[in-house]
Amino acid sequence: MAGQNPKQPSTQYHHHVAALAFPFGTHAGPLLSLVLRLAAAKPDTIFSFITTSKANSSLFSQTSKASAFLNVKAYDVPDGLPEGFVPSGHPEQLIGFFLKAAPANFRIVMKEAEAGSGLKIGCLVTDAFFWFAGDMAEEMKLPWVPLWTAGSRSLLVHAATDLIRQRVLGTGGNAVKTLEFLPGFSKLEVADLPEGVVLGNLESPISSLLHKMGQELPKATAVAINSFEEAEPDVVNELKSRFKKFLNVGPFNLASASPPLLEDDSGCLEWLDKHKPASVVYISFGSVVSPPPHELAAFAEALAESGFPFIWSFRGNPDEILPNGCDKSSLNGKIVSWAPQVQILEHAAVGVFVTHCGWNSILESIVGGVPMICRPFFGDQNLNMKTVEAVWGIGVGIEGGVLTKQGAVKALELILRGEAGNEMREKIKVLRSLARSAVEDNGSSSKAFNSLVNIVTKHEEV
Repeated sequence: MAGQNPKQPSTQYHHHVAALAFPFGTHAGPLLSLVLRLAAAKPDTIFSFITTSKANSSLFSQTSKASAFLNVKAYDVPDGLPEGFVPSGHPEQLIGFFLKAAPANFRIVMKEAEAGSGLKIGCLVTDAFFWFAGDMAEEMKLPWVPLWTAGSRSLLVHAATDLIRQRVLGTGGNAVKTLEFLPGFSKLEVADLPEGVVLGNLESPISSLLHKMGQELPKATAVAINSFEEAEPDVVNELKSRFKKFLNVGPFNLASASPPLLEDDSGCLEWLDKHKPASVVYISFGSVVSPPPHELAAFAEALAESGFPFIWSFRGNPDEILPNGCDKSSLNGKIVSWAPQVQILEHAAVGVFVTHCGWNSILESIVGGVPMICRPFFGDQNLNMKTVEAVWGIGVGIEGGVLTKQGAVKALELILRGEAGNEMREKIKVLRSLARSAVEDNGSSSKAFNSLVNIVTKHEEV
C-alpha cells in the first residue's frame, strides 16, 4: 500500500506527521478520521498513516473519503506473525504477536515514509494502546499525541489502575465496593470495572497493555479523545490534572467536516419514513462480537410478541437463529446484513437502540437523540452501560445481563411505551445539544482541535 497516492514534490509540504494505528477491532477507523480532519486543516502537512495491509485495504478503498486526500499516504507495517503461523481463532494471540514486533517494525516503516516524502517526521500521533510510542518519541525528540478511541470514564480507570487496586485489593478485596474515591464515579461499583483492572486475570496481555498505557500516558505531549468535555465534566477535570494536555476533540461523527453519506442498499431510511416518531427499534451489536444464538432467538421472540417495528443489522444467517416457527415475514421489521447506522439513529422514527455499548455507538446514539437498551460483552462496554444507565439516565441494561424474551419485552415496553422512555429522550436531548455546541466554532471541542493542530504541526524538540 506504500506510495498508493502519487508522490508529491517535497516542497509542497512543510511538516510530516506519522500516525500509527492499532489494526484490531474498531481502533484504526477513528484514528484515520482524526488524521483526515488534521489533513484538511493543514494541507501543507503530509500524514503517513501506518498500520497492517489488511487494515489499510479496508480503510483506503477506492470509494473511501481517505482516497481523496493527497497529503495522507498509507504505509503497511508487518503483522508480526511467524512464518507458517496458523491462527487459533483467539484475537489476543494475534494482538500479542503484533505488539511484540511493533516497535521495531514501525521504526523501519517510518524510515520508508521519510524517504518517500523527503521530510523528517515531526510528530507521532498514535493509538493510545501503543504505550511504547512514548519511548520512540523521546528517542526521536518528537511530540507524542496518543488518541484514546473510547470514553473518558474508561480512560480514567486505566490511568488510575494502581490507585484502584490499592483501594480495592489492598483492603481485603471486598471492603470497598463503590468507586466514589474517583471523581464522577459515585454511582459506579467495583463490579462495573472492565475485566483485568481488579477482577479476572490482571496479567493477561490486554490487561498488562492497558495498565502500562495508563502509567505512560502522563508523559504524552497531549492525549486526544473522541468525546466532548461537557459529557463528563468531573472525569474530564480529573484527567486534565493527570495529563499535560487532555483534548476532547469529538464526537467525530459530528466534528468531521462532511461525513460521507453511506449507501442505503436495503432501503432502511425509506422504510423508516413510513413509521411514527420514536416507534422503531434499531438493533446492532457492532462488528466484533455477537450475542450467542439462544440470546438472539430470545430477542427475536420478544420482537414477535411485542409487535414493535424494527430494523436489525444482523451478521450471519438469521434463518439459523430465529426460533422454530418464527417466519421472518411474520415479524414487523427489516433484517439486513448492513445498515447506515448514523443516518438511522438520526431518523425521527427510531425510538430505541439495542446496542453492545461500544463507545462509537453510544456517541452516535447521543447525536441521534435515541435512548439505549444495553447488552455489553467485554472491555469498556459494561462501564459504558452503567454510565448510560446510572449516570446519564439515557438507557437501561438488559435485566440479568443477558437477552431473554421476558427481559427484552420489559425493556422495549419501558422505553417505547413508558413515561421513563420520554424522560430518557429529554435527557439525551440535553446531551445531544451539548455535543452539537462543543463542535461549533467557539465550542470546547473545536478549541481543543485547534490546539491539537498546533501541537501536531509545530515541531520543536521536546
